[in-house]
Amino acid sequence: MMRVSGLVKRFPGVVALDGVDLDVRAGEIHALVGENGAGKSTLVKALAGIHMPDAGTMTFDGRPYTPSGAADGLAAGISVVHQELALLPYLTVAENLFLRGLPRRAGVVDRGRLRAGAARLLDEVGLDVAPDTPVERLGIAQMQLVEIAKAISTECKLLIMDEPTATLTSREAGRLFGILRSLRERGVAIIYISHHLQEVLELADRVTVLRNGRSVESRDMAGVTAPDLVRAMVGRDLAQEYPPLPDRREGGEVLKVTGLRVNGFAGPVSFSVRAGEVVGFAGLVGAGRTETMRAIFGADPAVAGTIALRGKSVRIRHPKDAVKHGISLLTEDRKSQGLVLDLPISANVTLAKLRGVLLSFTRERALAERLGARLHLRSAGVSQQVRTLSGGNQQKVVLAKWLNAGSDVLIVDEPTRGIDVGAKYEIHELLLGLAEEGKALLVVSSDLPELMGICDRILVFSRGKIAGEVARADFDAERILTLAYSGYLKNGDTP
Repeated sequence: MMRVSGLVKRFPGVVALDGVDLDVRAGEIHALVGENGAGKSTLVKALAGIHMPDAGTMTFDGRPYTPSGAADGLAAGISVVHQELALLPYLTVAENLFLRGLPRRAGVVDRGRLRAGAARLLDEVGLDVAPDTPVERLGIAQMQLVEIAKAISTECKLLIMDEPTATLTSREAGRLFGILRSLRERGVAIIYISHHLQEVLELADRVTVLRNGRSVESRDMAGVTAPDLVRAMVGRDLAQEYPPLPDRREGGEVLKVTGLRVNGFAGPVSFSVRAGEVVGFAGLVGAGRTETMRAIFGADPAVAGTIALRGKSVRIRHPKDAVKHGISLLTEDRKSQGLVLDLPISANVTLAKLRGVLLSFTRERALAERLGARLHLRSAGVSQQVRTLSGGNQQKVVLAKWLNAGSDVLIVDEPTRGIDVGAKYEIHELLLGLAEEGKALLVVSSDLPELMGICDRILVFSRGKIAGEVARADFDAERILTLAYSGYLKNGDTP
């Protein structure tokens, strides 16, 4: 269906694709894996017509394929769910889903048909929101499901999915897998990109591995194991998926949240975190985890409750209040809320802590270089525009910004979303190192193994409330999921 030969794409100072070969057949799920910066997203954008290759050839459905823009890709029958969401926030969910072809009657948009069609697609992907809801009111995971629904709404020949489950729970991911298998049976070719190797092992018929902009291996999935993929991706073995927990002693209580309520969620929420402790927050999408963290940081208003730092009540009405009191938030949406994409790395690193009116660019560069080295940041230099970095390296820039702020309380929401196994290990190691230094960490993640791998205890949200707490010695996936579903079940039901 799609054949790529010797594809090359260069950006200033970087060769993103260096002679990539790829062959995707009709009626198969073809996984594309590799570390951040390996070239996966660049390859996807070349296939979609967003990037023009500098060399190489492409054929699609038996014909030469030379798109000059994204419209050519859509016209050819290629549908993409990009890692970067591309929804219009001020339009409704239904309008976003059918923007390419709104149903009309007598020249006017038929709102009844629009809502009915949207409701069908939302039900197919398992998203329980009203079709007339403005997209700006959705969480990042809900937006991801809308993107998926939009992609499957057309009769495409090739469906490309770039990290589609990065913010989804296991339940929602399972629903997506069923949809993909159904499309495969109908003869649709599917390129599936994921850093979750278990998904690749479960779903894919074949796999192509990229490393440093080159295709290093393509093979059938029969007999392939996760360690096989890791070795091909990073060129080395990873002894274990998560770093060993440091031998540390927890200090006194740093953060205490009491009776916190956020608009649209039941609440109240109460918990505390000690110095040197890593507390995880599990739950289904929309359970209130992100909204609670944003309220603590002052990004969203709380309608009730108190926040205390080291025993003293503080009033946080704005993120600048939180930063002043030593609280940082690594947002789940790094592109729109955590970075200024058109600024260089050095400027982004110092955004949260600007000293005085005059800024020394020499000191700024030196600081960015030091933090970049600590985080193993891959770039052409600290003057490189953040927009041109891979997703994993963009996340490292956000981390560097908050390291520079020197906060005592670090809230990290989906810290390794869209990040490869090698970079993920490095970020986990960094987070545990911060805890060892005495920082208090609050980690929100839809990846339950991640929470169980790095946290001291896990608080489980269900329908806006904390349904329970699980200590490290008692970590059990079934127990945590049961708590997560508890607020959505009737008496006597089981998840």
